[in-house]
Amino acid sequence: MSRDVNEAAVLVTGGSSGLGAAVVAAVTKAGGRPYVLDRHPPGDGVPWVECDLADTRAAEEATRDLAERHGGLDAVVTAAGMDVPGRLADVPRETWERIVTVDLLGTAAVVRAALPYLEAAHGNVVTVASTLGIKAVSDATAYCAAKFGVVGFTRALAAELAGRVGVTLLIPGGMRTAFFDDRDEQYKPGPDANLNDPADTAAAVMFALSQPPGCAVRELVVCAQRETSWP
Repeated sequence: MSRDVNEAAVLVTGGSSGLGAAVVAAVTKAGGRPYVLDRHPPGDGVPWVECDLADTRAAEEATRDLAERHGGLDAVVTAAGMDVPGRLADVPRETWERIVTVDLLGTAAVVRAALPYLEAAHGNVVTVASTLGIKAVSDATAYCAAKFGVVGFTRALAAELAGRVGVTLLIPGGMRTAFFDDRDEQYKPGPDANLNDPADTAAAVMFALSQPPGCAVRELVVCAQRETSWP
């Protein structure tokens, strides 16, 4: 018997665009109550708190604020992420460190703050890594470092919370979102790139969230069949 997501309170980081927005839409369609942490407002009046995940203390405070104002949390999906590709010597230090902070430390900060509420609800966490969290490529030292970190963090978290909170590691391939828009042309997917629809990846998130208590989907790889970054 699957867990009913209807009325479930689901916090989505980065929920105003890309995969995060697709997860918000999927949660809403299932009758759940999505809440968003983002620097930009989500659509359709979804409750949110403005937050830059590079400020981990603010991320923790915003998570607790949303949880307290809305009666707790049943799930967290850490969809927020960023990348600025380039060689290590060419990426400014501040940019490199911001990528790691947002993608890894921000993820940990939100989960840390949400834990008391998730444990009370016997809820779920879905962290979002990347195929570049298990396969390293050139010109992506910050992103790979962060996403490899998310993989390790989530596997350790799953062991730590076993029997109390369901923990799923989501490893998505490239998706048709605005994630690539601000990159230099050499780092943008070509017109023939195999990219997934973020709604399909969001469906995998919902699958993880709908598992009955005591059953956890530990890891999911979701990508276009011809995705070149997997395996």
